[in-house]
Amino acid sequence: MLIFTRNARLMFLLFLSFVFAVPAYAASAPNNLLIYCGITMVRPITDIARLFEQKEKVTIAIAQGGSEDLYQSAKKSLQGDLYLPGEPIFRTKHQSEGLLGEYRSLGFNQMGLIVQKGNPKKLKPELKELLRKDLTVVLGSSESGSVGVEAKRILTEAGLYTKVAAKVEQMLPDSRSIITAMRKGEADVTMSWRATGYFPDNIAFLDVLDLPANVAIPQELQLTMLTFSKNKDLTRKFMEFAASPQGQAIFNRYGFVTSAKSGR
Repeated sequence: MLIFTRNARLMFLLFLSFVFAVPAYAASAPNNLLIYCGITMVRPITDIARLFEQKEKVTIAIAQGGSEDLYQSAKKSLQGDLYLPGEPIFRTKHQSEGLLGEYRSLGFNQMGLIVQKGNPKKLKPELKELLRKDLTVVLGSSESGSVGVEAKRILTEAGLYTKVAAKVEQMLPDSRSIITAMRKGEADVTMSWRATGYFPDNIAFLDVLDLPANVAIPQELQLTMLTFSKNKDLTRKFMEFAASPQGQAIFNRYGFVTSAKSGR
């Protein structure tokens, strides 16, 4: 079993700091924005950002990675404007640190079982299927990204996490690496955000088995202003655009469940 270790995570954080140093510096200009975006939401946010750039004549940089690692990178650099994690737990966890301000809801993330196209192993949409001896399973690491945090929460509540974690082939840092492993045929099944199974380049290779909503509770996507943003007016304008019907249509196109915009 390959585990995404603490040392590997620290190396990844150093990588984030290096890679994001240039765009974070560039985003300090009055007409630039930097968005820290969880892997699963990168595609819709990129589409929305490109439209906003054309509309407002601005430049937007997008830092992508696991939700926890992105927060730590933002906290370390104190550069940037927006943070979009894969679920609200990251806001709850870090709210007391004072870096996360107002937000707009962009819809919901929801977990599902992702299997190979056609479901050749005939899995049922039930968590206990992950314990089948004839299946190879990969999961997300709960130390780095929202997909691992949510999988652990769901499986723990079902009393299955310890058993499933003991048999997984790999613990991976984010939804992108999970889906890559699935597409390479390295696993028969995983738990991931269901939207990833509907991305245009994945739908021909993978199928989604939806779990009951009382098991896989939809998690709100909260586009959050960073309190140290130097471009608050422009940031609010982007937040409203992303939460508008046009932005919601883009999220829906990528398989996300959307709702009316809200904020706090």
